[in-house]
Amino acid sequence: MGVLDDHFTNGTLMLVADLLGSLVGYQDEKSGALFHDVHPVRGEEHHIENSGSVAFDFHTENVHHPMRPDFLGLLCLRQDHEAVAATRLSSVRDALPLLTEDQVAELRKPQFHSLYPTSFTRNTEGPRPSAGPHPVVFGPAGRPFIRFNSHNTRAADAGGERVLRALTEALESVCRDLVLAPGDLVVLDNHVVVHGRSAFQPRYDGRDRWLRRFYSLRSTPLWAQRMMRHPRVLPAMADIRGVV
Repeated sequence: MGVLDDHFTNGTLMLVADLLGSLVGYQDEKSGALFHDVHPVRGEEHHIENSGSVAFDFHTENVHHPMRPDFLGLLCLRQDHEAVAATRLSSVRDALPLLTEDQVAELRKPQFHSLYPTSFTRNTEGPRPSAGPHPVVFGPAGRPFIRFNSHNTRAADAGGERVLRALTEALESVCRDLVLAPGDLVVLDNHVVVHGRSAFQPRYDGRDRWLRRFYSLRSTPLWAQRMMRHPRVLPAMADIRGVV
């Protein structure tokens, strides 16, 4: 898929994204596509990305990236056949009160690394690179932010891994499951809310679950703008890694 397609929902999604910030894509992900079709693909059932159908645990979108989207939008076009697949949402601001002060202090230390998501490394060989070290929790105590992917974020030692497990349990405790119906649009603050998906059974009959996704970024640095091949597509990680 190219940067743009001609789906009838594009105008609505672009309007919402541009009200929040600016609609953006990533050069490394789906060749910079601005809208992503989230649906199961035969043979990719166990992929931890938009083409899979297994459970997808809590994560910050594009956790590895220095210019992670500020907002993420998901528009439901079609439910799964059984109408059981849920979009799972959990706020770091609800979860942290369940942790101890020492655990939160550990999460604020720059001791974690996050692997690049597989959607960014489909055309590369060898081990996936990682970003970090970075904190998992940052920002003011009363209004914290999160940078975390339960599949890809790892700690430097066993103590860090324990606190990541405690965070995951806290996020699960305050999770809200949304079973989106056709026409429902959910918009998430990607720095406050982590999201996931429950498992479902695809049939590959042309009527499987289908969402459309967009990213919105409030501000793109001037240096990145000068490197962009398309006005809305952020540069490849190979070009900007280590800059920020």
